Amino acid sequence: MAPAKSSGKDLYSVILPTFNERQNLPIITWLLNRTFTQNNIDWELVIVDDGSPDGTQDVAKQLVKVYAPHVQLQTRTGKLGLGTAYVHGLQFAKGNYIIIMDADFSHHPKFIPQMIAKRKAGDYDIVTGTRYAGDGGVYGWDLKRKMTSKGANILADTVLRPGVSDLTGSFRLYKRSVLEKLFESTDARGFTMQMALAVTAKTKGFSIAEVPISFVDRVYGDSKLGASEIVEYAKGIVELWWST
Repeated sequence: MAPAKSSGKDLYSVILPTFNERQNLPIITWLLNRTFTQNNIDWELVIVDDGSPDGTQDVAKQLVKVYAPHVQLQTRTGKLGLGTAYVHGLQFAKGNYIIIMDADFSHHPKFIPQMIAKRKAGDYDIVTGTRYAGDGGVYGWDLKRKMTSKGANILADTVLRPGVSDLTGSFRLYKRSVLEKLFESTDARGFTMQMALAVTAKTKGFSIAEVPISFVDRVYGDSKLGASEIVEYAKGIVELWWST
């Protein structure tokens, strides 16, 4: 893995997996640049694209030029999955802090300064965005999808007792060293990865804090969540319960 920054200001690396995000990518990159620049935070963006057929990589290459030296593109052949994209991106990230988030505006960069402030306040190992605590919320979903998401979190919380209110959330800030240890400790790489990382973090004694966020359904493109991912999630709960 790439060496973390050893001196000077902290560097925050955003790992952004993409698949068919041609329309979303320029806007989320602009928002990231604005957020970090306005708050005087050193940053980089690692785009990990799984061979998108819609031209996402062409857009990403332009963004690398426009926002140099802050943006890099790492490509993979085929749709290899969200979890492995984070592992792959970490190999190229230079930051001593790692942020993982979605590319489709579900996670607004405006919450990143709050997450960083929370981390600094308690020297937390992990700060996770939550839709289900404080003034957090979900917008743009129909009732069925809201109930499915909330029910999945309640089920996981009841069985696994992870100590976080949003176990399936994928907007998180990690100390780099902590994320590396978690990746070494869990084999989960699909849609269950976020759950597995949180549960493993608890068993290893890492500290986790939460920041309420507003989750907004994607504007462009289609959701990657399907029936097979829901089955995978249920199986993941059982496997984690059995192993912890």
